[in-house]
Amino acid sequence: MGFCLAFLFAMKPQYASLIKRFISIRPKKTDMGFIDVHCHLDLRQFDADMDNVIERARKAGVSAIVQNSLNPASIAKSIAISDKNSDIVRLALGLYPVDALKLSDEEIDKWVEFIKKHSEHIIAIGEVGLDYHWVKDKKEQERQRKIFEKFIALAEHSKKPLIVHSRESEHDAFDMLQSSDTKAIFHCFNGSLDLTKKCEESGYFFSIPASITFIKAFQDLARQADLNHLFCETDAPYMSPFRGKRNEPAFVVESYKKIAAIKKKSIEEISEEISQNYGKLFMK
Repeated sequence: MGFCLAFLFAMKPQYASLIKRFISIRPKKTDMGFIDVHCHLDLRQFDADMDNVIERARKAGVSAIVQNSLNPASIAKSIAISDKNSDIVRLALGLYPVDALKLSDEEIDKWVEFIKKHSEHIIAIGEVGLDYHWVKDKKEQERQRKIFEKFIALAEHSKKPLIVHSRESEHDAFDMLQSSDTKAIFHCFNGSLDLTKKCEESGYFFSIPASITFIKAFQDLARQADLNHLFCETDAPYMSPFRGKRNEPAFVVESYKKIAAIKKKSIEEISEEISQNYGKLFMK
């Protein structure tokens, strides 16, 4: 299937030059090893050794890497990465809430329409949501909410789950999702125990990064949340399990190990449960 190069050229000519093809990247029954449900392989930290990074993930037993886009250039590069590595890279398309504020309403609408048109080729809408850590201005926060509403509507229309960024905005993100039947994964969730339980009751999931090795908030989440609501992620190149070292998808195994220790289960049991969650959410 063509990537609709004319559309990309109309947006920014340089985006189209990144793309050769846009093929269908669907979840597969073989996606049942370790799963990194959230990373950013498009970022410059991986430009020099992308092939080696993906090969290390394969050797570590990772069967699926969900590449999340951040902005227009990231969307184009993410598609190129998933095209080249279609055996292992799955695709989520969206606009990171801080980056989305840099776009006009018209540009936002064009990208939402683009994702809607090609939604059969992706497994989720992400990374989208709210960020009140970097965005303090109340008017900009309100604009973030309006943009998030568009992505919630997009997810509902396309019947795809959302991968939600909710930094210091967990309650607002949760409240907004209540208006829809859309499923969602809260990426790097840091909400209260009460909100954790409300999210579970609403059928939402949480993805715990590999930095659970030393970040207590994520250890607490692993302790509090039911296993049938959990995923593992890296958020690579960020949130590394090893201080001072670039993160990468192979390190998602560290999240599995720590959750296994906290839940007093084997890593195989954790992997099986998370694979079942993946099947329920993405393979319907």
